Amino acid sequence: MTSRERILAAWSGQPYDHVPLTTWCFGLPAPPALRWRKPDGREVAYWYSLRMEHIHTTPQPWDLDDDLRRALAWRSLGVDDILDVSVPWSIAPGVTWEDSVIPAGEAHAHPVLVRDYRTPAGPLRHAVATTEEDQGEGWVVQPDTVALFEDLNVPRAVEHAVGGPADVAPIRCLYAPPDDSARAWFAERMARVRPFAEERGLAVQAWAAFGMDAAVWLAGVEGAVMMALEEPAAFGELLDIIAEADVARVELAASTPGVDLIVQRGWYSATDFWSPRLFDRLVLPRVRELADLAHRRGRKYAYVATTGVELLGPRLADAGVDVLFFLDPTQDRISLDSARGLAERGLTLIGGINATSLVAPDRDRITREVSAAIETLGPTHHFILHPLDALFPDTPWEGVEMLIEAWRGCQGL
Repeated sequence: MTSRERILAAWSGQPYDHVPLTTWCFGLPAPPALRWRKPDGREVAYWYSLRMEHIHTTPQPWDLDDDLRRALAWRSLGVDDILDVSVPWSIAPGVTWEDSVIPAGEAHAHPVLVRDYRTPAGPLRHAVATTEEDQGEGWVVQPDTVALFEDLNVPRAVEHAVGGPADVAPIRCLYAPPDDSARAWFAERMARVRPFAEERGLAVQAWAAFGMDAAVWLAGVEGAVMMALEEPAAFGELLDIIAEADVARVELAASTPGVDLIVQRGWYSATDFWSPRLFDRLVLPRVRELADLAHRRGRKYAYVATTGVELLGPRLADAGVDVLFFLDPTQDRISLDSARGLAERGLTLIGGINATSLVAPDRDRITREVSAAIETLGPTHHFILHPLDALFPDTPWEGVEMLIEAWRGCQGL
């Protein structure tokens, strides 16, 4: 089987020749033998993924050529890789903004980056402290202006973009459905990705929906939860605005030839943040709408939930989700037997081992965890082994090698 055939079989619960192994790279230090140089001579020492495009800033440039070379590098090791494409959104005509910096000590201990928007629906201010810490080589960095959507904003915000009901309407101008320019950009991107994927036998997944992640990016964790409880009408309007752009992005991805899977972010929608009752009311109806849209276009639909999987998995399966990122026996404390029940009801599970197991690599431990996951979940044909949720700059290559060896060894590859 080609890598794409194997991955598509796993997404559909069809027999495959062996359990696939995939990874996400979030600054993985590559071994010298698998590095390459850019046209300007700079060595690419860390691997990333274009799923990060539009929402993260890498310390070194990472473009489509790098993504394609990373995929080939993984395939040279026998590891299945998937090409990620990020679907853009648009900003409404008439929106302008001004960036400024508040010096350290005036509003915060650190300098505060400020972006003041002027939109047809009213003004909006977004202010984020820039902490300027040295995280070490390879880690994503804080941008030098305030990005609307960025994980680093959540704990550093001095003033979230959405601080109350009055701030909701302008979001419609800032997170809008893809316009002609965005559609042209995506068409051009897929015009390069599709032939490469077809020639190399690689699957393609499109990151096309933000869902509750966008609400938390915009309002903060506490702000989003409190708005949902105290200002339900305004919060519902915010989610409707997000859903409108999500639907358009999913429609664009699902209608574009070459896309195999549509992915919705859900890191901030798990039970760490929302009660099951709120999840059922606020998240699931919109997930069901997007999954139905993808299915009508003949695409599979995936959702990201790293905690509460035992509780949320059945709900997501009933809503039409085909693939679940992630199954984490370490962080989520879900047993493999419980996970098998989710797989047997048709939900393809991606995970099985936490990437922290690779940080201080112990061959026996890695072999035990890999073997247990494959032996328990492999027979369902609804499983992809994946160190979750990503390989970071503190992941030593020795741990990656042990993972690959264990994956090969327990399947006789």
